Amino acid sequence: MASVTFDHVFKRFGDVIAVNDLSITVADKEFLVFVGPSGCGKTTSLRLLAGLEEISDGRILIGDRVVNDVPPKDRDIAMVFQSYALYPHMSVYDNMAFGLKLRKTPKAEIDKKVKEAADLLGIGMLLDRKPKQLSGGQRQRVAVGRAIVRDPAVFLFDEPLSNLDAKLRVQTRAEISKLHQRLGTTFIYVTHDQVEAMTMASRIAVMKDGLLQQIDTPQHLYDHPNNVFVAGFIGSPSMNFFDATMVEQDGKLFVDSGTFKVQVPDKRVATYAPVKGQKVVFGIRPEDIYAAEFPAPGITPSKVSTEVDVTELMGNEIFLYLLSGKKSFIARVDPRTRTHAGESIDVLFNMDNMHIFDPQTEKTLDAVD
Repeated sequence: MASVTFDHVFKRFGDVIAVNDLSITVADKEFLVFVGPSGCGKTTSLRLLAGLEEISDGRILIGDRVVNDVPPKDRDIAMVFQSYALYPHMSVYDNMAFGLKLRKTPKAEIDKKVKEAADLLGIGMLLDRKPKQLSGGQRQRVAVGRAIVRDPAVFLFDEPLSNLDAKLRVQTRAEISKLHQRLGTTFIYVTHDQVEAMTMASRIAVMKDGLLQQIDTPQHLYDHPNNVFVAGFIGSPSMNFFDATMVEQDGKLFVDSGTFKVQVPDKRVATYAPVKGQKVVFGIRPEDIYAAEFPAPGITPSKVSTEVDVTELMGNEIFLYLLSGKKSFIARVDPRTRTHAGESIDVLFNMDNMHIFDPQTEKTLDAVD
């Protein structure tokens, strides 16, 4: 078992900075997920840790050992790839045992480790099959099993669920979470899917353009995003944003978007008073917008009149694509809501969960708990 430290790590490809001054400490037994769009530097960071890319500047430590110049095979890590990378001519057993055979591990120990890992992953009955005889989910379990038998200090996962269908992704991410609990080992996982990140991680590192934007627990990232990018990336559907002005009227503070005006709750007035009269970016999540006939209890509501553009019935909820003037935004409303495209509807913003950002820096202006 081991911690992992990125200490002011840079990776340059010519003039392109793929990883820009990354500093993170991953605790022993933690499940850290790197998340971000394509090209943000998350996979490059993982490959630097694995030794598959050379560091331009900085240090990476596994435990107390600097591994900048340590070959990948000696870093005590195991990596699970998106592509499974199984040998098609070998059986499941031989695929899982291959790395141990290269290390000249005794045959009895290989047999014990392979069968234990196979039982743990529920693939004990598949050990004699070839990869082509397996489903995508079974192949992914074999790839994970091949990593488990090595008993590494750190497991690395590079978008391992990307090739699976939606139902199997949900099932497999639950299996990986249970596996982490059973093994008690450090997991570092890369994905572009924020739902995977939210459901699996102890902490999430959000990246953009090679820069770490924020690292925190899933719930704290959701509740207290540092900036517009994090706020829009974490949560599905993503947060709605409106260009607005913070205005005072009759001793009250309002967010004025030009097409609607919503009141700031009294408990938040002191936070936003310094930007009174200034342009701001107002953010509200779809799940904090309610059909006026079905409000949630205990919220601080502010009514907005809108027009329905599109409805998406999801069974347990309805996604409403709404128009306020020419501005489109999304609400997740009660499935009992009855409305159709082209109709007018009043919705309630839960202002307790409002967000305000600086339009120039895009940083939050909210007080962080």
